[in-house]
Amino acid sequence: MIWSIIRNSVGIAIVLAAAASSALSQSGPSREEQLACRSDAGRFCAEHIGKPPEMNACLRANKPKLSDSCRKVVESRGG
Repeated sequence: MIWSIIRNSVGIAIVLAAAASSALSQSGPSREEQLACRSDAGRFCAEHIGKPPEMNACLRANKPKLSDSCRKVVESRGG
């Protein structure tokens, strides 16, 4: 009985952690991430400034050209 409760609690904790992780990965960029990609965004994706979905797609499309710091940000966000 107690093991069933513990197992269910652990399962719920894993589901909640996965949901939180997914929500964080879909949130906007942090200040540090913005600074890491600022020059690359202006150089390769200026027409998408102020349009986060388009900017993200543009940065992913230009990943080979990005600075190391910006490339790490794009990769950490699934790009």
